[in-house]
Amino acid sequence: MKIVADENLAFTEYFFADFGEIQQAAGRSLTHADVQDAEALLVRSVTQVNEPLIQDTKLKFVGSATIGTDHLDIPVLEKHNIAWSNAAGCNAQAVAEYVITALLYLQPNLIEKNEQFTLGIIGLGNVGSRLAYMAKLLGWNVIGHDPFLNREQIQQVELAELLKTADAISTHVPLTKTGNHPTFHLINADALAQMKPEAILINSARGPVVEEAALIADIQQNKRQVVLDVFEHEPEISEQLLNLIGLVTPHIAGYSLEGKARGTQMIYDAFCKTFNFTADKQFETQLPVCEQYFQNQDLKSVLKQHLAHIYDIARDDANLRACLKDGKVDQKAFDYLRKTYPLRREWAAHGGPKA
Repeated sequence: MKIVADENLAFTEYFFADFGEIQQAAGRSLTHADVQDAEALLVRSVTQVNEPLIQDTKLKFVGSATIGTDHLDIPVLEKHNIAWSNAAGCNAQAVAEYVITALLYLQPNLIEKNEQFTLGIIGLGNVGSRLAYMAKLLGWNVIGHDPFLNREQIQQVELAELLKTADAISTHVPLTKTGNHPTFHLINADALAQMKPEAILINSARGPVVEEAALIADIQQNKRQVVLDVFEHEPEISEQLLNLIGLVTPHIAGYSLEGKARGTQMIYDAFCKTFNFTADKQFETQLPVCEQYFQNQDLKSVLKQHLAHIYDIARDDANLRACLKDGKVDQKAFDYLRKTYPLRREWAAHGGPKA
């Protein structure tokens, strides 16, 4: 069996080497010729899996080690009788920890704010619900909005109420352009105008959820603190935008070692089910032991002392800004940052909590 895999997938050899030849490739530039004689394709969100890519191939399975599916043309896959799988929730814990790290980096005093600080979460799926749980461990007040899900443990409000009330807003929605609740440009000029000028905005979901032009205008007017891990025109990111954003990272919010390994594990399990193989491998056996910061200390004390050691988010910001060339981020440099990213560990690996 020939398996084509994105070169940035974690533990590909461990999970798939027993099944045949693995051909690794750059996910953003995969072509029909690359996959024509493959039976399985393993991708991330940078690969558009569509008719031109998969028509007239031997593909029987496509697995995406990511939580989203907007890069998969599911009707086309089903038309060609190609089984598919994604990895919903694989990096939810990593993204939740990213958001909290970003907030504490911008405003370290939030660690002591308790219920005086209100975090608004848009989208209460795997990531949003985990973020709510972790935020409550810090004593923060949490409100959420999701027209599709009801989470009894989270106070849910209308979107307008969340925008008006929250001291920080974090988006955790898929990118959709149709239906009753599209998320494309969900955060637009109108939404930004409803927010407090001092409210922090964080987008680690999908770039086009936030309308870039409206965001630029809002920051110029209100000096709003903003965190972006994703960008509307990614990987093309302008110098103007970078100069206005308080914290920027190269689409790595979910890039924990556990998250990446869990994503590959999930598509491995689906692959085995598709081809009737026995799934007998576990990613945990491949993870090294790391320093135990949380033993015998409360969460806030550890974060005050060791958060920069657990995840140095300032380094990611500096590395992305260093990719500027001729007024915009260089695409090859952006992809190289992601390819060579030193995967951080989740708090639980250090003895800490997880949702």
